[in-house]
Amino acid sequence: MSDPYPARPSDKEDKRGLLQKIAEFLHPSPDTKDELIDSLVQAQDNDVINEESRRMLEGVIRMSDMTAGDVMVAAAKMDLLSIEAPPASVLNQIIETGHSRFPVYEDERENILGILLAKDMLKLQRAPELNIRALLRPVVFVPESKRLNDLLRQFRDNRQHMAMVIDEFGRVAGLITIEDVLEQIVGDIEDEFDTQEDQGDIFALADQTFRVSGDTSPERVAEVLGVNVLDALENEDAPVFDTIGGLIAHEMGHVPKRGEQFSLAGLNFVVQHTRAGAVRWFKVSPARHEAG
Repeated sequence: MSDPYPARPSDKEDKRGLLQKIAEFLHPSPDTKDELIDSLVQAQDNDVINEESRRMLEGVIRMSDMTAGDVMVAAAKMDLLSIEAPPASVLNQIIETGHSRFPVYEDERENILGILLAKDMLKLQRAPELNIRALLRPVVFVPESKRLNDLLRQFRDNRQHMAMVIDEFGRVAGLITIEDVLEQIVGDIEDEFDTQEDQGDIFALADQTFRVSGDTSPERVAEVLGVNVLDALENEDAPVFDTIGGLIAHEMGHVPKRGEQFSLAGLNFVVQHTRAGAVRWFKVSPARHEAG
């Protein structure tokens, strides 16, 4: 015989799902997106959702108004590979930039033939008769006006990770990756080239230059490269810098952008990768090396 008075769940146990909690909290529903975002902040303040959930939901809401043109890497800053480049040169560029995918062009940068996956270069080691053209994956083109939520769905459904963005005249305006889209929701995504504090922060490259993490200390740069960049600062009252990225940004007078260069203490710093308003990676070489 069943118990006529079944045990009730503990008052502390809340089996409602996240969406149910939000729906109950948002009754009556907001009329605008700004009101919805304000309601999510209140939901966090009332412990209905945590901060991480609020940030992700807010990212989804804001992303619905964003397009591929808003977050793409501009054409002038794209890292491209030439189909005519010898495999050794291609491999060096892959190592330098640290990307996993590259658009490949022929003759002109506008003429994109396909996408090369860095891992596919390994196939050349086992099958020398292959060439880069045989390794190319199909290229996808999307307009600048493509909504990010629609693009994310396309990436997911077609198992794509990169698309070329074209402007209203059909010219290549830039490129966008699935990581670029997801970061609008979840924030900064660490990749295989992002280092932890206890890992390497300066890497020697095949062309006798160095790949230096933006959060490397100036003292570490001096130790590895043999150049004390702090001694080159003209202002003796300059603030103390914990990172080489902060030091370079201060000397430049603005947040560095990808592709910008700055010379200091006989070293040439080229910005290779930025995120969240900070330099993640520099390519560093003696100034005379770049000139020669």
